[in-house]
Amino acid sequence: MSSTVTPPKPNTIAHPGAIAQTNTTASNGFADLVQETLALTRRLFIQLQRRPSTLVAGIIQPVMWLVLFGALFQNAPQGLFGNSSSYGQFLGAGVIVFTAFAGALNAGLPVMFDREFGFLNRLLVAPLASRYSIVLASALFIVSQSLLQAAVIVAAAAFLGAGLPNIAGLGAIAFIVFLLALGVTALSLGLAFALPGHIELIAVIFVTNLPLLFASTALAPLSFMPKWLQIVASLNPLSYAIEPIRYLYLHNDWSLSSIVMQAPWGTISFGGALLVLLGFSFVALVSIQPLLKRSLA
Repeated sequence: MSSTVTPPKPNTIAHPGAIAQTNTTASNGFADLVQETLALTRRLFIQLQRRPSTLVAGIIQPVMWLVLFGALFQNAPQGLFGNSSSYGQFLGAGVIVFTAFAGALNAGLPVMFDREFGFLNRLLVAPLASRYSIVLASALFIVSQSLLQAAVIVAAAAFLGAGLPNIAGLGAIAFIVFLLALGVTALSLGLAFALPGHIELIAVIFVTNLPLLFASTALAPLSFMPKWLQIVASLNPLSYAIEPIRYLYLHNDWSLSSIVMQAPWGTISFGGALLVLLGFSFVALVSIQPLLKRSLA
C-alpha cells in the first residue's frame, strides 16, 4: 500500500531583514521626492529673485485696485454694500481672492516655457525618484506666492481702513486662499501639459480672468445682480472664497455654522463654503491625474 508524502509548507514568515530593507527603501524614496521637490522649488524662487517684476506687479496692481475703487465709491450711501463700513472694506475680500486666483491661473506658464525651451525634457530623462516632483514644485511655489501676496494685501487693506480680522480669522483666510490656489494651480498645470504652446495658455488666461471676476461677488453683492447673474455667481468658486473672507472682516465671533452667503437656492454657511472649495480642489487634482500620467510617462 502506497503512502502519500505531503511536502512541507513553505515558510511564509517574512525575514525581518527584508521588512527593514523594504521600509528603508520606501523611506529613501520619500526623502528623495522631498529633496527633488525642494530643489525644483528653489529653482523657481531663484528665477523670481532674478526677475521680481511678476511678484511686484502682482502686489502693486491689487493695492491700486483697493485705492482707486475704494476712492471711486467712497461716497456711496451707508449700507449699500451690506454691513461693510466702506466700499474699501467690501472690496478687500474680493481683491485678496482674485489676486490669488490670477496668480494660480498663471502657474502653468513656467512649465510651458520649460517645455518649449527643452528644460522639461531634461528633467524627464533625469533619474528622478518621481517625476511628480516637477508638478509638486510648481504647486508649492505658486501657493507660497499666493499666500505672500494675500498677506501684503491684508496689510494694505488694514492701512487703508478696512480693518483686520483676529488671529483665527487670519488663519482662516490663509486656509481659504490655500484651497483656492491649489485647485486653480492644478487646472493651470493640466492646461500647461494639454495645450500646444504658451500662446494658447495665455489666451485661456485672458478669456477666463475678467469673466470670472465679474461673475462673482468680488465687486458687488448678489442683491445687485440680475437673477441669471446671481445663479452664475453662486456657481463660481471665487464667490465661495470671497464671502467667508468678507464675513471674517465683519465678525470676530464666527463659526462654521455662520451664514456667509444667500444663494438663489438657499443659505450658504461658512463650513459649507469651505466644503465647496475643498471639493473644487479635490476634483481639480483628480481630473488632471490621467493627463499628468501620460505627459510624465
